[in-house]
Amino acid sequence: MPYRVCFVCTGNICRSPMAESVFRARLTEDGLDGLVETDSAGTGGWHEGDDADPRTRAVLHTAGYPCAHTARRFRASWFARLDLVIALDSGHLRELRRLAPTPEDAAKVRLLRAYAGGAGPAGDPAAHDVPDPYYGGFAGFQECLEMIETACDGLLEAVRAEVTSTDPGPAEPRPGPHRPRPKESA
Repeated sequence: MPYRVCFVCTGNICRSPMAESVFRARLTEDGLDGLVETDSAGTGGWHEGDDADPRTRAVLHTAGYPCAHTARRFRASWFARLDLVIALDSGHLRELRRLAPTPEDAAKVRLLRAYAGGAGPAGDPAAHDVPDPYYGGFAGFQECLEMIETACDGLLEAVRAEVTSTDPGPAEPRPGPHRPRPKESA
């Protein structure tokens, strides 16, 4: 059985598809794409069936990440098949833990930026939020991508440790650097 990770934000058109795309690229670069499956959803259903926000697609494209996405709403029944549910902010964390059918399912929910190391004080979950860029401009989407990229590096380490400790014959990770961010022109 593959290890399954689902990223969750509000409408599943900005932050969670961004995180899904970045993490999927990290898995491929690390040779774990055959052992780990990733997807995303929203806590609300307002955008079900829609593509990712055009600004999300643009920032991902600029950074070299593919983005094929259709928005959907997270369902409590999904907990049974997921190993890790990654919330993009503390509001999602609370909502997902309330939605969890069991305490074991609630324990599967974590904040993405908690994997970023130094993202904020450990006692303050809001310090680990990836801010919602929806009502702002393109720069907010770029900032979110940077936060997500940093956190996905830490998440990859945690997931790698999990899947290689439970997999009797882990594949050798493929070497390769993470995709470089394009340089801003002055």
